[in-house]
Amino acid sequence: MNKTKQLWATAVLLILCKASAFAQNGVNGLNTATSTLKTYVGPVTNIALVIGGIVGIVGAIRVYSKWNSGDQDINKELMGWGGSCVFLVVSALIIKAFFGLT
Repeated sequence: MNKTKQLWATAVLLILCKASAFAQNGVNGLNTATSTLKTYVGPVTNIALVIGGIVGIVGAIRVYSKWNSGDQDINKELMGWGGSCVFLVVSALIIKAFFGLT
């Protein structure tokens, strides 16, 4: 009976040691993932800013063409395109601030 208890105690001890090793690998994995993700934040925000610039240029051309043609809903068009540009620029800044890269 005593031998069985020792065997079980040894098995539990080995399992606990193995779980601790897995936890350390998990922490290292999370740290690696965080640092890798931070390297992607800069280029992604730059891409968002470039897309915002392109959307702004396209929107300006569309608003200008509607203005020259005498269309009456220029304000709606201007607010739509302008709002999308502002959203892209602000979202890029928020992403940088969220990851502490400002």
